[in-house]
Amino acid sequence: MEVDINADLGEGFGPWQMGDDAQLMEIISSANIACGFHAGDPLIMQTTLARAKALGIDAGAHVGFPDLVGFGRRRMQIGADELAALVTYQLAALAGMARQIDHPLKLMSFHGALGNMIAEDAQLADTLVAAVAAFDPSLIIKSSISPCVREAAAKCGNVRVEPVFHADRAYAADGLLLSRKLPGAVIHDHAVVMARVRQFLEDGSATTVAGTRLPIPSRSILVHGDTAGAVALARAIRDEVERAGGRVVPLSKLAA
Repeated sequence: MEVDINADLGEGFGPWQMGDDAQLMEIISSANIACGFHAGDPLIMQTTLARAKALGIDAGAHVGFPDLVGFGRRRMQIGADELAALVTYQLAALAGMARQIDHPLKLMSFHGALGNMIAEDAQLADTLVAAVAAFDPSLIIKSSISPCVREAAAKCGNVRVEPVFHADRAYAADGLLLSRKLPGAVIHDHAVVMARVRQFLEDGSATTVAGTRLPIPSRSILVHGDTAGAVALARAIRDEVERAGGRVVPLSKLAA
């Protein structure tokens, strides 16, 4: 069994830090790096990429709404064509820095409210996934288990989509992530998160808030870097994977 452990990184801004990226990067195998819209700035992006290269971690772009104040978690009324341009802009910014240090991007993901919207809206997913494919069809798109992104990618040819298991986020009955506006959406209890991880490793499922078992066809476990205790949680998850006889490897090295 091979598993990727993934985290959202680079989510500070100027002198304000979010999470302990340096320690997390000693544990994870792939990183979603904020591109300056929902968080991050050029120096943070550059520094995070350099660390990823030094540690052999897959680097990915984490693209979101232009909403620093709301951390990209507020829905914005922006037309699909403009959103596609914003996605391309963020990809290009991080990819340019990655090229400069010879550590090309391997993956991308949609952050926060933007990710939730494309999980619900097939037409929007078609437009934004097509923008990613036009920029670089070799990028692996990380997404929720919603079919919208997967079906959009199929329309673009051989664009690879890798669903992710959210270790510390609750699933609604329909398989989408429970809205952060609702209680229990973010799971803070370490023991509960680890029970979910063990269930996922044992049978590839998660239990929804409705109590039903939901198949999670994923080989990547996501830890939110801005969650309190993220480093300890990531370390415990890695230990659990290895205790179960698995190996933690970068996403791009998992068989397609």
